[in-house]
Formats: sequence, structure tokens, C-alpha cells
Amino acid sequence: MILPLVYYPDARLRAKGAPIKVIDDTLRQLADDMLDTMEKHEGVGLAAQQIGQALQFAVVDVTGIDDRPSTMTIAGKAVNPEDYMPLFLINPVVTGTKAKEPGSEGCLSIPGLRTDVNRSKRVEVKTMTMEGKVLEFEATGLLAVAIQHETDHLHGKLFIDLLSPAERADVKDELDEIVEKYGPKE
Repeated sequence: MILPLVYYPDARLRAKGAPIKVIDDTLRQLADDMLDTMEKHEGVGLAAQQIGQALQFAVVDVTGIDDRPSTMTIAGKAVNPEDYMPLFLINPVVTGTKAKEPGSEGCLSIPGLRTDVNRSKRVEVKTMTMEGKVLEFEATGLLAVAIQHETDHLHGKLFIDLLSPAERADVKDELDEIVEKYGPKE
């Protein structure tokens, strides 16, 4: 089922997610619905906050994206990231490197805005799978960016929060238009 998206500046996007304690049919249905919603809106990631639920839960899928290649390493061995897509992140712990690089980023909850954001080039991730197993891996490329973006959502942070004051001023008009279109109506 396609779920309604939550749009900036909705306060639900700023909610810190509660940890997932049980992987049950309700979570499995939410996972399916979030995947359907992400695909419908042509995204590569979706966090629970973006559909109005304050949970430590997100989905990422970078399948078929060649212009920003991704790598994934498990226990020191390179694997094909597409073999792990869609990737459901349950209570993820993400550690990024100090080395950062800019890359174009957007968000389904802030439609129409794309801007460069500095993100860690490589991340280490520890998460639970839908099967209740621990998955630890390293990622680079778009996969690393998407994981950082979605994990930020789980902590109530948006990609625009990473912009400098000057960069934020550069996108102010676009943000104002988004608020006008999607913000609360009087």
C-alpha cells in the first residue's frame, strides 16, 4: 500500500525514532508499505519519520543506479550491494569516516530541492535484518550517502541541516516555496 508522505516543515520529520523491539507482522507490513511508497515516489530511501512514524526503521534500495556506484563489504569481503537490496535498517548504528565528499542530495519529504551535501565517503553499519539477525557491513558511494541520509531522519535530522548558513541562504527561496505548497494551511 502506498502511504502518504510527510512533508517539510512537518514536526514529525524532527521526531527521534523509538527503537524497534519486535520484528513482527506489523513491522513486515510497514516494511512492504514503505518500500511501495519509496518506489512510487522514485526514491532510493525512506525513513519511518517520512510516513509519520517515529521509529528506528528505514528502507534503502540503490538497485540499478550506475551513475553513483556503490560498494558493500561484509567481513572484509566485497559483495554485490544489489544482492542485499532492498536493505531494511532496523535500529541502525552508523559510523562515518572523517573523509567527506560533496554529492547532490534530495529528499522525498522536501520535493524539488537538490543541493550538494558533504557526507562521509565510507560508513560502517550495524543493523538488524527483517529476519532478526545482526548485519554488519561497510558501504561507499550512493549506498553510503543513502544510509547516512535515512539514519539522519531516524534522529530527526534533515539534509538541509548539514548546509552552511550561506548554502542555506542559497536555497531559502526554494524552501519557502516548499513550505508554501506543503506546509500547514491556515
